[in-house]
This record gives sequence, structure tokens and C-alpha cells, in this order.
Amino acid sequence: MGSTRKAADWLKERAFNYLLLWKSGPRRVKRVLDSRRIGRSSNCNHLPARRIRVASVQMRLELVGSATQYAEKIYRLTREAVERGAQLIVFPEYTGIPLVGFLPGLEKLAAGTTMQGALDTMVGGDVKAADVFRVLAPAVRRIYETTFAELSRRFGVYIIAGSAVLPDETGEVRNYGHFFGPDGLLIGRQAKVHLMPEEAAWGLSPGEGFQVFDTLLGRIALPVCMDATYFETFWIVAQAGAEMVAIPSANPEPYNLWMALRGIWPRVQESQVIGIGSSMVGEFMGLAFTGRSSVLAPLELTPDRTGVIAQAATFDQEEVVVADVDLGALAQLRQEAPISGGFNIALYKKYLPMAYLKHGRP
Repeated sequence: MGSTRKAADWLKERAFNYLLLWKSGPRRVKRVLDSRRIGRSSNCNHLPARRIRVASVQMRLELVGSATQYAEKIYRLTREAVERGAQLIVFPEYTGIPLVGFLPGLEKLAAGTTMQGALDTMVGGDVKAADVFRVLAPAVRRIYETTFAELSRRFGVYIIAGSAVLPDETGEVRNYGHFFGPDGLLIGRQAKVHLMPEEAAWGLSPGEGFQVFDTLLGRIALPVCMDATYFETFWIVAQAGAEMVAIPSANPEPYNLWMALRGIWPRVQESQVIGIGSSMVGEFMGLAFTGRSSVLAPLELTPDRTGVIAQAATFDQEEVVVADVDLGALAQLRQEAPISGGFNIALYKKYLPMAYLKHGRP
């Protein structure tokens, strides 16, 4: 009897894996995009100029059940940003999460319970969300990476593709931000370093460091959501040369201006960088995601001295925020009024040697 049950479980697992393989074929994404009139934009034809147009996508989080549905949604938001002249497009955290809709039965439970509650109902209490992400990873990776890579290449723009929860080479499940260039190639990934309590309960592992990516647009870092809460994050990447810092986020809390300000806005002022905050919105698995996507700069570079270049009109609706940033003016500000002059670098090197001896500049 036991061997029969094991054989049945094995067959079900094999059948499910084949179903995922069939539903996540890259050709499905490419077929959708082939049916759309996508021409490479001229937005990135004049990249040496230090004035850059960026777009911050405020996206609604919804489960999808097919590669076609996912590609259609991302295409629509990307197209709007490109048509408004964006050279760099930033999507919010968890852009890969809608693809957990591939898990049979999850959609029926999504409105009335948490992720872990849904899993307890479906498969029992011994399974963590990280286990599900690990099983779904091959399908999620194929659809997620194909969609953003194809859109970057076909439109000819840079895209920070929010984030997807995927296992690394050792099997540890992390929340990875992804960055694609106008050639469609992956520039790099950034694992979220500071986890939310929900993510820790899911069984996710934190990242172990920050990266700065060199591009024709400038030097860009992409810490993820909670990473912006800690000033060290921005100071480390700024010392490593970052000019723009994108923060894909998904805040599972009612919108509160003062709580929102604990993140990217003060970090931009402390570190003299351009900040691009992209927010996920909508209700999902018992959580209400809110936020106002924005493009921020040091106070001195905004005419009204608010530090805000552009911001979404709402905190719970889908929008695309577009703004021009001037990296030449940023460089001039850094030279004329370096914020590092007010920091005791010798003190920080003493207590944070790995950060300041490696990246610090006097």
C-alpha cells in the first residue's frame, strides 16, 4: 500500500512538472510579443548626454495563470513608459509573484487567506512558501526572464525588472532584483539583503552584499524594498560610485506618508544620489500593498526644494511615473557641496571596515 501511494505521488509530481514545462515555454511569451508592433525606440540613441528620462512603474499585483497573460501585462506597462520617452524603466518588487498562480487551486484561496494559510489548506502545514517557490522556479524563471529580456531588446531600453523569488545555485531561496540592458542581456542581479518578517517566515534567505552596475546611462544600484530603510545601504552603494539608486518595493501596509518617508527619501538626501522608487499596489493573499512611486533627487536639484521630481497621484492604483533627471547637475552638486565632508570617515572605517576600506573614498 505504501509503495502504491509513493508511486502515485511520483506520478503526480511528474505530471505537474510536465504541465509547468508546457505552460512556461519561452515561445509563448515570444508569440505574444510577436503579435504586437514593437519597434526599437530612439530613446537610448543619445546616451552620452547626462540628462536621462526614467520611468517608475506602479503595478497592480494580480495572479496570472498563463505566460500569455503575464507577458501582456508587462508589455502594456513597458509600452506606456517607452511611448513617454523613458530610457530606464523600473518595475516594483515581486513582479515574479503573479506567476505563483500556476499552482493549481491557489487562485480560489488567494482572496481570503495568507500565502502560508493557503499552502496549509492545499498541501499541509509542513510546506513553506520557499518550498513552493523552489518547485515553481524553473517555470517562473523562464517566463519572467524571457518577458523582460525580450521587452528590453525589442524596445531597446534598460529595464529593472522588479524582483522574482528564486533559488540560487546552492538551493537557497532569495528575492532577486534583475536588471536587463537594451540588448536584452541580463546586466546583473541583486538579492534583497534585509527581509520582511513575512519573507523570513516563508523561508527566504537574505542577500549578502550590494552591487553597482556600470551602464551607458550611468552607475546604477538596485537594492530591494526594505534595504532602503537602513542608511548604510545607500551610503555603501554611493561610496561605490552609484549615481542612481532604484528601489523596487512592495509594502504590505496601509499607506502612511510618514512611514513611507522612512525609506528612500531620506536616503537620497543623505547620499546625494537620484532615487527611483517603484511601488507594487493591490490586495493579495491577505496583504494590502500600497505606495507612491516616485523619482527623487537632493533638495538642491528640485525647484521647489522638496526633493521630489515626480510622484504618483495615487497610492493604490496602477500608474507610470516619468521624469527627467540630470546627472551632470548631480555631479556638480557632489563636487561643490560634498555631503561626505560632514561624515567622520575615520570613525566609520573603524566600525564598518569592510564597507569603508573597500568602497570608501576620502
